[in-house]
Amino acid sequence: MKKKLKLAYIVPGIFYPSGMERVLTAKVNYFVHYFDYEIHIFVTDGKGLEPYYPLDERIHLHHLDINFDGIFRFSLFKRLRLYIKKQRLFKKRLEAQLTALRPDITVSLLRRDVNFLNDLKDGSLKVGELHFNKLVYRQFTDRRFPVFVQKAISSVWQMQLLKNLRKLAAFVVLTHEDAGYWQGLDNISVIPNPLSFYPVQAAALENKQVIAVGRMTYQKGFDMLIEAWKTVSSKHPDWILKIYGGGEKEAYQLQIDRLGIGATCFLEDGTDTIGEKYYESSIFVLSSRYEGFPMVLGETMAYGVPPVSFTCPCGPRDIIVHKRNGLLVENGHIPQLADHICYLIENETERKIMGQNARNDVQKFDIAPIALQWRTLFESLKPI
Repeated sequence: MKKKLKLAYIVPGIFYPSGMERVLTAKVNYFVHYFDYEIHIFVTDGKGLEPYYPLDERIHLHHLDINFDGIFRFSLFKRLRLYIKKQRLFKKRLEAQLTALRPDITVSLLRRDVNFLNDLKDGSLKVGELHFNKLVYRQFTDRRFPVFVQKAISSVWQMQLLKNLRKLAAFVVLTHEDAGYWQGLDNISVIPNPLSFYPVQAAALENKQVIAVGRMTYQKGFDMLIEAWKTVSSKHPDWILKIYGGGEKEAYQLQIDRLGIGATCFLEDGTDTIGEKYYESSIFVLSSRYEGFPMVLGETMAYGVPPVSFTCPCGPRDIIVHKRNGLLVENGHIPQLADHICYLIENETERKIMGQNARNDVQKFDIAPIALQWRTLFESLKPI
């Protein structure tokens, strides 16, 4: 009889509606239900809060009560002193609990524990899984410092990071594109994020509506989408664009007003019923400057809504097959983005074929095959 595998996960918190928390919750719930794993999750922040996404009752949640979030209200130098103090406390408490627990494998989501993970003497194998891409991970971008200082600090961080990653039993990234950036590592594996859901029905793709989804931040590139929409709207004034997400809307609304496209371009709040909005739409646009693994892309494809996406690092190239299940656009090329949206507007038959292909192809990201990839990795590291 095989010994039950005991896993420990380290993550800042699981109390907010972010993609990383949602993916982690989906995976561990699947592991305990279908693989009978023993799962423990260690968090540093959010004591007293309930997990945003429901956890299986068999999963053990451990609060280390470090509260890193509490330091950000202080000045830079006081924050640094508090951070160092809390890091020491974090390592001490985590090592004590892992030593008592004796997990087979400890999986880190590679946040604040990345610098001491390999020094923990609890006997477990250490695995890191990264939910960002290399180009934006561990970059120092504080504008209070000169650019050359930011670059120097980032370089030191990167060298330190690579040293730590080499010591891991396995280092898991989300896309083959991102794997190509991590030169000099022989312990790297690619396991994408699973789909959050797969609806019974596909969207009809008959409404004259284009949709985009994400927080209204620089990363998501909605400024470029809005600029492209000026061209689209001039050619197809009967179509509308709706952008769903939280964040700061003011600058984007000013851009919409300045371009005179307020009658066809709308900024909407985030919604818990995003599936209904996919059903109402016929084209999805991803205009991000960078991603880790854009879960929203898989979601819209599951609804059969064909995507038009920049080839930003990383994710779209791993998910979209150009002209089969969506359209890829040269990263940051706004005129091409407008042209590709217009192409799907003007070619209804092609739009529906790509939508059906998208719905079929995205099934490879179902939770079952993704979980099996994790199981294969775990079993290759330690006989169970």
